[in-house]
Amino acid sequence: MTSASTAARRGASTRRPSRRRDHFAYPGWFYAPAAVIYAVLFLVPTFASFYFAFTRWTFTTSEFTGFDNFITFFTQPRLSTSFTNTLIYATLTSGAKVAIGLVLAVVLTSGIFARGYLRAVVFFPVLVSTIGVGITFKVLLDPFDGVVNKALAAIGVRGPGWLTDPDLALYSIAAVDVWKGVGLATLIYIAGIVAIPDEYYEAARVDGSSAWSTFWTITVPLVRPATVTVVILSLIGGLRTFDLIWAMTGGGPGFASDTVASVIYKQYAAGFYGLSTAGNVILFLLITGIVLPLFLFLNRKSKEL
Repeated sequence: MTSASTAARRGASTRRPSRRRDHFAYPGWFYAPAAVIYAVLFLVPTFASFYFAFTRWTFTTSEFTGFDNFITFFTQPRLSTSFTNTLIYATLTSGAKVAIGLVLAVVLTSGIFARGYLRAVVFFPVLVSTIGVGITFKVLLDPFDGVVNKALAAIGVRGPGWLTDPDLALYSIAAVDVWKGVGLATLIYIAGIVAIPDEYYEAARVDGSSAWSTFWTITVPLVRPATVTVVILSLIGGLRTFDLIWAMTGGGPGFASDTVASVIYKQYAAGFYGLSTAGNVILFLLITGIVLPLFLFLNRKSKEL
């Protein structure tokens, strides 16, 4: 009996780790639905676009043309302007979202009055349709009947053509983009700041550190993972931006606010499907070539801290 009970205990002890592993490990079929959705919505369209970029295709036929679509795309008028605009737009919007989002997060994690309500107000624009925001601000920024210029005229200031001046159009759209998207950056930063242990701030207060010094020596370094997330998400969004620009200016005036994505859409709207697909491939490679090295660099720097 003793030997049997000992053997049973040994068997139980040898089986416990496997049951524990089974408890924490998910079976393979658990990942199947997500894998199917990912393959159907991302992998298949991606590989298909790489193929169709080398063809002249319609919805019923396709003809292999080699690199003709890519050569034609790079000969588009003012293409260099659209590339420059894309880089400027992405840099401005991502930088502004990082700076403003961090400041707002610091304010909204302090003891400010109505903190919860203000957080909701800051995040609300993220929930609004981008096309709706674009149309709304197109009306507000109208050089003649817009509310913004009328308000400036009331105090004796002549408002510029926010969306009709080639020198201002892209920057006006970028400002609207920041207004709409900074709420998400703020939310990410709030999560990062709340995760910082209070002991760091208590030690800083004991040492007599000023609020500014505490911000630079504690908050900024410890929210670096949040900064990486905000930079990457904002940069990807800025590089592939289309809907807000199209709703506000359609890429105009002239080519002043054209981006790579708007050029691609114009080709698609004109019926050049293979050419627009080649442009999408180029944009995909551009985003990957910029974001992936930056992501690896920022993550490596985070691990060194």
